[in-house]
Amino acid sequence: MSRKLTLKLANCFLGLVLIAGFGSAHGQQAAPTETKGVRVKQLAAVDLGPEIEGMKGRQLRMRLVTIEPGGVYAVHNQIDRPVTVYVVSGTITEHRGNMVKEYGAGEAWGETKESVHWLENKGTTPTVMIDADIFRQLP
Repeated sequence: MSRKLTLKLANCFLGLVLIAGFGSAHGQQAAPTETKGVRVKQLAAVDLGPEIEGMKGRQLRMRLVTIEPGGVYAVHNQIDRPVTVYVVSGTITEHRGNMVKEYGAGEAWGETKESVHWLENKGTTPTVMIDADIFRQLP
């Protein structure tokens, strides 16, 4: 193969790689690092230490989370804090890696130690959710 043909093929390949990279990144939002328009109210908590062996220092808690229109719950993980979430009203959009999913009233999901995600309210009304997690109490 001639040097000229090799260079042409290499340039074509590089162009395709750049186009593919731009296409996969195009349209994706950067994960926000600051939470805004979010209110959290603790509803209940149970100290799990006396209840379950090996759970000293942890509590099961339930919270009411409200995200205003345009509000975001910044990117975070669930390492050492698994949680389940139930949407009471409104809609919420979850961004988890390349997955984007919208949840509406009556829908629920779980988050594990592998979950790295963020939430946004793209709607015109507040989104109200209840979450329940196993939380490590601060000493």
